[in-house]
Amino acid sequence: MIKDYVSNACGKYNIDNLLEIMALLRSEDGCPWDKVQTHESIRGALIEETYEAADAIDKNDMSALKEELGDVLMQVVFHAQIERENGGFNFDDVCDGVCRKLIFRHPHVFGSVEADTPDEVLNNWDNIKRQEKSQKTFTDTLTSVPDAFPALMRAQKLQKRASKAGYDFVDVNDAMDKLSEELLELSEAISSENKEEMFDEIGDVLFSAVNVSRHLGIDAEEALAKSADKFISRFSAAEMLASERGQSLDELGVQELDALWNEAKKKE
Repeated sequence: MIKDYVSNACGKYNIDNLLEIMALLRSEDGCPWDKVQTHESIRGALIEETYEAADAIDKNDMSALKEELGDVLMQVVFHAQIERENGGFNFDDVCDGVCRKLIFRHPHVFGSVEADTPDEVLNNWDNIKRQEKSQKTFTDTLTSVPDAFPALMRAQKLQKRASKAGYDFVDVNDAMDKLSEELLELSEAISSENKEEMFDEIGDVLFSAVNVSRHLGIDAEEALAKSADKFISRFSAAEMLASERGQSLDELGVQELDALWNEAKKKE
């Protein structure tokens, strides 16, 4: 069987081949690394591969996306194989579960429920999801948001769910007022030199900034990612300007660095 895979005697590979290959890698005569992995040891790889797939989408690189989706699928198969060996679920159970979920959450397609707009679909989806997960209170919907989400994404999702219970600002101006209030409290914490208070207030400032972003209809995670890219671009331009003048950034003073930054900013 192994020789068949090496020679590609089976033709174009498919999901059954992937499942068999993973089982082989995890077998007694398989790969020394693969066969000792656990759900916990490869947890980070699943997250990493997902981000790489997202990066390919952002760059509109379909060749990379095809490869990265394969890597994500491999991680799913890897976890399913580990659990199969543990006597739990297998890949077929994973497929069965997601198919049942899709059918159950799309009653406007597979049932008699009416939903003619994307908003109606999302409202139905949320209601069905609450029933499915036995979420009886609004607090249940908040505690179901995974702790492992990136902090900005988690904050945005928590705020959105809380808003369904009426806990929300009237408009972006109210959200801005709250952000200004939190900035003032942070300033006071800095003045007091209380590390614990500064920690809390920084968190409140960021949480309030996410609220402003949400009211503007802007994804906070994406906005911060773009700002990070912009920072790299300006930093690179400033360093290039310094290099053209025979200077190194770490040899310059604060005022000279600021001047370079502003010059780089103007050239954008």
